[in-house]
Amino acid sequence: MSRSRIISPSLSLLTAAVIPYISGCDALGQADGADPGSAPHGAYTRAVSPLANPDGTKPGLAPLNGSAQLAAARDLIAGLAVKGRGPRTGYERDEFGYAWKDAVDGVPLARNGCDTRNDLLKLHGGNVRFRTGSDCVVVSMTLHDPYTGKTIEWRKQKAAEVQIDHVVPLSYSWQMGSSRWARDKRERFANDVLNLIPVQGRANSAKSDSGPAAWLPPDKRIRCSYVVRFAQVAVKYEMPVTGPDKAAMLRQCAD
Repeated sequence: MSRSRIISPSLSLLTAAVIPYISGCDALGQADGADPGSAPHGAYTRAVSPLANPDGTKPGLAPLNGSAQLAAARDLIAGLAVKGRGPRTGYERDEFGYAWKDAVDGVPLARNGCDTRNDLLKLHGGNVRFRTGSDCVVVSMTLHDPYTGKTIEWRKQKAAEVQIDHVVPLSYSWQMGSSRWARDKRERFANDVLNLIPVQGRANSAKSDSGPAAWLPPDKRIRCSYVVRFAQVAVKYEMPVTGPDKAAMLRQCAD
């Protein structure tokens, strides 16, 4: 068996401005109905709140806690434009460029010699091991899946166990106006780390191209953070959401 290089994750020092938004670890236990494979009490220690991670370059998706954070979340969501969902006519994955393209200007981690998928695995995974001779290709890692609350010991041999979710699905964006975007904007949208997060494969498949009115993460603790990230992407790309989706998003962040 070939030897693999290992990188052990370390906690970043956070500024006083960010500290209030970092995960509320003391409030976290197992999610309702979680099975024994669920993440332990301290699994959120690396995860960062979306409010403290506006460009998506920090790991995880920590829950929001407290009235101030929930109010900030609602303010963000309240500003979203609303329109009806258009037809899916003409949608193809290739309209957003080939999958996990590194050479996309204008998004974090681009043009670093490593494709978007491996960038995301490195960013969000712990105990990351690379293929021998590579500092890019991830062959194993430990992932705390924010959608289910489970910890996944991932190996490349079972690659589909972890999938990279587009928080705002490509097909959803197409129906909300990206069909009229320039090609380079669609490529940025598809490879922007703000709109991408590694999650359990089954959860990602269950979501498909749903908006928040039709699908939310099984772990209820993370739902407000999830819709905040959805809103952040919509704001960045000047994309509306449907009325039912906006209403569902606001409900997730109610006091």
